[in-house]
Amino acid sequence: MTAPRELPGLVGLGTAPLGSGPGWQINWGRADPAESRAVVRAAVEAGVGWLDTAPFYGWGRAETLVGEALRELGLRPALLTKCGAVPRDGGMGPDHRAEVIRADLGASLGRLGVPAVDVLQLHDPDPAYPIEAAWETVCGLIAEGKVAAGGLSNHAPTVMDRALTVGPVRVVQHQYSLLHRAPEADGVLDWCAAHGAQFLAWSPLASGFLADGFELAALEPGDFRRRKRFADPSRLNLVGLRRDLQALAGQAGLSMTALAIGWILAKGARAIIGARTPAEAEAIGTYRPLPPDLAAEAEDIVNHAWQTV
Repeated sequence: MTAPRELPGLVGLGTAPLGSGPGWQINWGRADPAESRAVVRAAVEAGVGWLDTAPFYGWGRAETLVGEALRELGLRPALLTKCGAVPRDGGMGPDHRAEVIRADLGASLGRLGVPAVDVLQLHDPDPAYPIEAAWETVCGLIAEGKVAAGGLSNHAPTVMDRALTVGPVRVVQHQYSLLHRAPEADGVLDWCAAHGAQFLAWSPLASGFLADGFELAALEPGDFRRRKRFADPSRLNLVGLRRDLQALAGQAGLSMTALAIGWILAKGARAIIGARTPAEAEAIGTYRPLPPDLAAEAEDIVNHAWQTV
C-alpha cells in the first residue's frame, strides 16, 4: 500500500464507465471486457499512479476487471474503493452498518486480488446511521491493516466534521468540473484545505460533455447522459460552449479534454478521469494545471454558455 497521506500523482483512472453493462442502471453504452482490461493496463503502463473504483460500478464488474488487469500486469498502483452502498429499489441506497462495510471491503479485496486497499471511502451519506459509528468501522479496518486511509465521498462539511471527531479523513471526493462547481460554494474545498484532506474531483469532464469528440446525438438511446442537465438546450448552450472551449484550447496548444482537466488541477484538486479506450487512458498522465489567466478564460466561456440560453 502507498503512504496514506499522499496519492501518487494529480490524476487517477476512474473506473465507473468500466462497470457499464446489463443489470446496472448507469448505462455508458456498450463495454467490452477485453478492452476494459486494456484500459486499466494502458493507464498503469503510462504511469498513472492510482485508480478509483467501487462495488457499485456494475455491482462488482469494474472491480473484477481492474483485478484481472492488474494480475496480468504484475503492477500495483494505489487502489481506492468504496463501501456502504447496496442495491435498493432498482438503484443504489446507502447502508453504513458495520457488517455491510466489512462485507463490502471483503468482497472488493477478493475481486481486486489484493490483501488491502490504499483508501476506503464511504460512497454516499447514510442519514439513517450515525457517521461516527460508520467512521469507527472504517478506522477499525485501518487498524487491522486492511486499509491504509479513509475517505468520504459526497459528504457535506458538517458530516465530515463529525467523522473527524473519530479519526482522520484523508480523502474527500465530490463532483466537480467547469460545468459543476458546487464544491466551491458549499464549503467542501475550504474544508479540505483547512483539514489537509486530498480533494478528488469525480466527473471532471462532466460525464464527457467537456471531452474531445463528444457528440450528444451519437449516444445510445439508453445512455444516462441524455438525461443530464448539460444536455438540456434550455439550460445550456452546449454547441456554443464546446465551440468556444475548443477554440480557446487550440490557441493554447491543448485539446479540450486537457483544458477541462487542467482547470481542475489549477484549482488545487486531483482529478478522477474515466476512460473507455486505451488511448484515452494513456493520455491521463499527460494533463497539467492551466495557468491562472487561461483558467479564468475557460470559466468566462462556461458562465456565458449558461447565461445566454
